[in-house]
Amino acid sequence: MNTYIYMVRHGDSPKTGDERTRPLTEKGMRAARRIIDLLKTEEIDVVVSSPYLRSVQTVEGISRHIGKPVVIEETLKERIFSAGNNRISDQELRPLLEKSFQDPDYALKGAESNAECQKRGINVLNTLLNTYKGKKIVIGTHGAIMTLMMGFYDSRYDLDFLHSTSKPDIYRMDFNGLKLVGVQRLWSERKGLMT
Repeated sequence: MNTYIYMVRHGDSPKTGDERTRPLTEKGMRAARRIIDLLKTEEIDVVVSSPYLRSVQTVEGISRHIGKPVVIEETLKERIFSAGNNRISDQELRPLLEKSFQDPDYALKGAESNAECQKRGINVLNTLLNTYKGKKIVIGTHGAIMTLMMGFYDSRYDLDFLHSTSKPDIYRMDFNGLKLVGVQRLWSERKGLMT
């Protein structure tokens, strides 16, 4: 019996502020409502999320639909790019990502490397796969950690993939035990879902 992980990258959020408490914008909230329409036919069993508000807001509608609370998992937070708790600018982030994907151990002082982020992400993913074997699990997540978790199984999920994703985005990962056997993108910016 296969287990399905639905990686749900959060919707649009303000570009400034505290990483933990940045909410969705109105555009992000509209997209979150479309996510409910898309996932309500998938027979989701559990919804897990990063503790960051924008991720929780993106998936809380589907948790209400299934009548179960969002399970907050601290280790699913976004990669820690800098020592502070504020978002770094896009101008600073782009070269940092490039260096990080060339050297997985690269990190700014007091921050986290791709290798460290991937390790914590895969640890929690393995726990979820073992705990909810044969179930359908939504994970409210972020671009970098999602890419690193997916890249652990398939090197095609790299920096170019990260840059190609949208906010929000949804990827259904099909696992046989702990082995990834397939990935399907379910989101389309044009209509909000694949047809």
